[in-house]
Amino acid sequence: MSLEKELSVKTKRANLQKIILGTIRVTGVLAVCLVAPNVLWAMKKIGLFPHKRQKESISLARRRLIQKGFLQYEKGMLKITLTGKKFLIFQTFLDKTRDKTRKWDKKWRILIFDIPEYRKSDREHIRYMLYSIGFKQLQKSVWIYPYDCEDLITLLKADLKIGKNVLYIVAEALEYDAVIKEYFNLK
Repeated sequence: MSLEKELSVKTKRANLQKIILGTIRVTGVLAVCLVAPNVLWAMKKIGLFPHKRQKESISLARRRLIQKGFLQYEKGMLKITLTGKKFLIFQTFLDKTRDKTRKWDKKWRILIFDIPEYRKSDREHIRYMLYSIGFKQLQKSVWIYPYDCEDLITLLKADLKIGKNVLYIVAEALEYDAVIKEYFNLK
């Protein structure tokens, strides 16, 4: 399978999982037998997965969400977990940050972190998240971004319990910022 096709399949899979999580989040809990019709309706609304094996795709996505700890069974009902809610909030924010139509307010968001070696996996997780959002790395633990992302950083700090190790700065000026403006395609 080509890389492009593989990425397309992964994107569709992630979108289906977001639809399932969103459906369950809106209703609180959902009887397992009701998941398929509600998700099928949501999928139809956005034109996702128009194929014969939709119910099978939904069942597989639901199993994956349970394995990841985003959903759990409670008295024959599916319920979104705290981890699932955080994931959904983060994904929603991530989708919003990728919106290229936003207007720059001429302020830089700088994130500095100093995470101890024994929490190396958290440090790597933060770097991955910042990179996937679109931050530019200035130095090993110094990242910059031109748009407001305070909510995301607050969520990240709370989720990883690293509040004291992360500093979020909003700056109006940055020395030698021409290269950075060019990186973010800013005028």
